[in-house]
Amino acid sequence: MMLNTLKSRVTEIVTNTNETVKKRLYLICELLESNITYYNWVGFYFINGNKEELKLGPYVGEPTDHTIIPFGKGICGQVALNNKNFVVSDVSAQDNYLACSINVKAEIVVPIFVNGKNIGQIDIDSNTINPFTKIDESFLEFVCAKVSEIL
Repeated sequence: MMLNTLKSRVTEIVTNTNETVKKRLYLICELLESNITYYNWVGFYFINGNKEELKLGPYVGEPTDHTIIPFGKGICGQVALNNKNFVVSDVSAQDNYLACSINVKAEIVVPIFVNGKNIGQIDIDSNTINPFTKIDESFLEFVCAKVSEIL
């Protein structure tokens, strides 16, 4: 499925007020994981109340032990602090990486902003080394902007 088609599907999912926010987030995960071959785990993490940690939200892929991630820990925890996209082409080269599965080779994390505040992120793991491009980054920024409309 072409990215423009995926963008319109993401918009349809986000604007479907017949579903809960949680269900819509899950449907986005499912859409991305099933249509982009190198997106092998797709999930959302959100700031956990007033704590300096992220809590796992809806996701699609192998179960993970990383349901709570302290700020600064791993790729997701770093994005929570620096508010910037983080693309890791080869996770084995990262010192501050939380391994979710031995199959994961690359990761991309893009923050979600509501009213200029980083409130969470989309996290994508790939079982392929160096699969993510600027096109993925731009597409995921679009997804996060759409998601921010319902949070």
